[in-house]
Amino acid sequence: MVIPEPGFYEAVEKAAAETYLKALTDVPADVRAALDSARRRETHPIGSRVLELVALNIQAADEHRILVCQDTGTPVYWAFIGSKLGVDGARLEDAIRRGVEAATRDHSLRSSICHPLSRENPQTNTGYRVPVVHFEFVAGADYLDLVMLPKGSGSENQSFLKMLSPADGVAGIKRFILESVVEAGPKGCPPYIVGVGLGGSADLCMVLAKRALLRPIGSRNEDPAVAALEAELLEAVNRLGIGPQGLGGMVTALAVHIEHAYTHISQNPVAVNIQCWRGLRAAARIYPDGRTEALAQWQLPGG
Repeated sequence: MVIPEPGFYEAVEKAAAETYLKALTDVPADVRAALDSARRRETHPIGSRVLELVALNIQAADEHRILVCQDTGTPVYWAFIGSKLGVDGARLEDAIRRGVEAATRDHSLRSSICHPLSRENPQTNTGYRVPVVHFEFVAGADYLDLVMLPKGSGSENQSFLKMLSPADGVAGIKRFILESVVEAGPKGCPPYIVGVGLGGSADLCMVLAKRALLRPIGSRNEDPAVAALEAELLEAVNRLGIGPQGLGGMVTALAVHIEHAYTHISQNPVAVNIQCWRGLRAAARIYPDGRTEALAQWQLPGG
């Protein structure tokens, strides 16, 4: 077991701030490539024009070092902790919170987080139980991978869960996912990355749908049957005709990613969590001595 050095938690705070800002200002390379490919494939005149404007939006953000979109979202983090790293979970979570506050303060980010009843906004992008932090563990590693996924309300509002019966079969799974994308329509800023959770319990299924958004576009689930379903659904989603920004076209989604878990014999939960065309995410690796490495193309452990 490796005990982190005193500067480790300060490094986590800095990494939380830096990944938050990077996720808001820098479209990942795989998402850029997918958007470029979509622009070449799109034949609908309005859809094609929308994708040209998306490219100009990214170019402006790059040139002026500004946010790609004004919505700073709900800050969501995944902390993948190496099994050989002896971390204090409470200190780790507090460091991530301080990082969000620092990024919001130092870069004048819009604060999107408020109390659910009073709507009081502390202007820090933090609050009770926010940022959302998910903890997972990686066998054999002695470092921490911190992955940041801001979820704007346009896309997060397009979240769906249904407790299917096993009798609904694979056809029921497909139907619900396609119905969810149709319900989302233009509201989440397509072309989408469609995150799908399959199996588990109701709460785990929703987390899996969001976890699926961490994967690079073009990756496939390790289970061949699930991977085949991803490919089939992407083709089906792109036949819906919703198109870029919901104005028509052949590119409604850039990817469909499914994360799955075993489930109870008498249920089959399915969840959908939409991500907008920006595909926001950023990752960093923090070592026990506080050294930090930005991870341009981060992969889910085992992926």
